[in-house]
Amino acid sequence: MLAADAPASAETAPRSGPLGRFHLDWDTVAVWGFKVGFALLILVGAWVFSGWVRGALKRGTSKAHFDPTLSAFFANLAKWAILTVAVVTALEVFNIQPASFAAVIAALGLAIGLAFQGTLSNIASGVLLLIFRPFKVGDSVVIAGQAGTVNEIDLFTTALDTADGRRVIVPNAQIAGAVIDNQSHHPRRRAEVLINVVASAPTETVRQALLTATREAIESAGGLEIPPPEVVMNDFGRGSVQWAVRVWAPRERLGMVRTQLLETTKRELDSSGVRLSVR
Repeated sequence: MLAADAPASAETAPRSGPLGRFHLDWDTVAVWGFKVGFALLILVGAWVFSGWVRGALKRGTSKAHFDPTLSAFFANLAKWAILTVAVVTALEVFNIQPASFAAVIAALGLAIGLAFQGTLSNIASGVLLLIFRPFKVGDSVVIAGQAGTVNEIDLFTTALDTADGRRVIVPNAQIAGAVIDNQSHHPRRRAEVLINVVASAPTETVRQALLTATREAIESAGGLEIPPPEVVMNDFGRGSVQWAVRVWAPRERLGMVRTQLLETTKRELDSSGVRLSVR
């Protein structure tokens, strides 16, 4: 018998069955395992690096006295740009070129746009907020039914800190389509107190008591004398008269001035013998 006709030995015969196929796939498993591990390393490293870049940009722009609103926006923009590059690089590890499926993305553009219309709307609204600047970081605002101080304007959301210590996240699309009440835009604001007194109280007595109360509030709480305070009869009803007491103050002292105005008004009316009325 010729050597060529000799049966293959157990060592050289190819293995059949599931175990044989599993043995032959180890090289493929090793290659794909390396690719997956490398891609994960790229994504994790990009996440850590983007966070460091974001923090470094914030610190650097803060030291340079850059606008806090733009500083936070560009820092977040840099973070998302790094993550986008990392995702594209991770795809290339698997020999997936972005240009190779551009046609597929174009064909599914409508579906993708509908699926992500909320996200895209938030991004577009965030850009508009930075262009038109209806408020900035540090402003006290009422937006989308939420009141607080603006902490950060991101690509997708705006973060507010409330007076009672809560963090409220508002989607930018809801802000752009709603009324924005910026309570910090002007350097001064007016405090107003409405007082109801009995109709039998002498008008001039009430007026002088309220004017005295405004002067005391201005002196003790740091209100403004210009524009001058106002004491006007605002309305009257059955058995009562409503007066409006208005005092201007620097915006940072508005709350203190209004509180002091309430105290001095009550004290002066009591001293003048004027009784309050409940409408």
